[in-house]
Amino acid sequence: MGQTTRYGMIGCGMMGQEHLKNIALLPDTAVTTIFEPDAAMRATAAKIAPQARFADSLDDLVRDDAVDCLVVTSPNHCHAAQMTQIAALRPLPLLMEKPLLTDPADIPALTACAAAYPAPIWVAMEYRYMPPIAALLEEVDQVTGGIKMLTIREHRFPFLHKVGNWNRFNAQTGGTFVEKCCHFFDLMRLMIGTRPVRIMASAAQSVNHLEEIYEGAVPDILDNGFVIVDFECGARTLLELCMFAEGARYQETISALGASGKIEAFVPGPTRFWPEDLGPAPTPLLEVSPRMPKRPETRAIPVDPELLEAGDHNGSTFYQHQKFLELVRGGRTQPEVSFEDGLWAVKMGMAAQESARTGQAVLL
Repeated sequence: MGQTTRYGMIGCGMMGQEHLKNIALLPDTAVTTIFEPDAAMRATAAKIAPQARFADSLDDLVRDDAVDCLVVTSPNHCHAAQMTQIAALRPLPLLMEKPLLTDPADIPALTACAAAYPAPIWVAMEYRYMPPIAALLEEVDQVTGGIKMLTIREHRFPFLHKVGNWNRFNAQTGGTFVEKCCHFFDLMRLMIGTRPVRIMASAAQSVNHLEEIYEGAVPDILDNGFVIVDFECGARTLLELCMFAEGARYQETISALGASGKIEAFVPGPTRFWPEDLGPAPTPLLEVSPRMPKRPETRAIPVDPELLEAGDHNGSTFYQHQKFLELVRGGRTQPEVSFEDGLWAVKMGMAAQESARTGQAVLL
């Protein structure tokens, strides 16, 4: 037994509970303190982490000597202010759920905050760590000979209900391309390896939430769209999003193409949404298709059932936490997903929102 690494959790809604379950699978760890204002979410979190103390405020949690690192999984519009408050109180190693912020006006101050922050900041981008996507990332350069075109398609279920319905309005989410698609813009930058220079989007709210009313307001979040991103190196990428397609076998399909060949990952959605009468949920796949000789090969990339039970992201939250724990314990010197990575993903999402609103391309 090694020394226990002690976590403080800020927010324990749906995603926070997934983090709790995955931290519990790591050796020599404990969630010691939780700050969660909602009573129903506190009750659920207490069942997952019965040993944890519930703090009365963010200050109370951050100042707790029984905490070695922090995980922020609060609603999107809280992130920037909470990170700033943590920096002022006690800057511990920090895992920040995406997006880092929702208001572009916060970018200068939060960037300065991050530059002065003396401990590591890791931005949570779970999709990097889904086993089929991780397998694609490992082989993509060799298979393609260098990516020229990249397509990411997500056909999924509508936004779920969250505390206070915060995820129904752009003002609190940053917009669908920020809230939902940070992951995909992060993957684009990671895989292409150069700077995005232009974004064009077309999107709408066509089906979902149109009959809902909260405090007299109808939700204004997009539920479908296309985003084209041009990169400095000449590569181009496409995001195709549809949030009324939960009947699909696979939720995400990622296709990377280059002069040498094509590689694709097929990622199913959460296993809890797969109907029992259809039998076992789909297994993730990786398909490699070289041009010469033509020999397409499909491989199954199964995910540990225990990890599937611990969350909705194909085991990725666990693998991300493994690496974050290495960082906290000194086994690695830098976060694998930096503040800059997280900020670029937000900027790309904001540019996509603006392009969809105006019908004009946005230069970065």
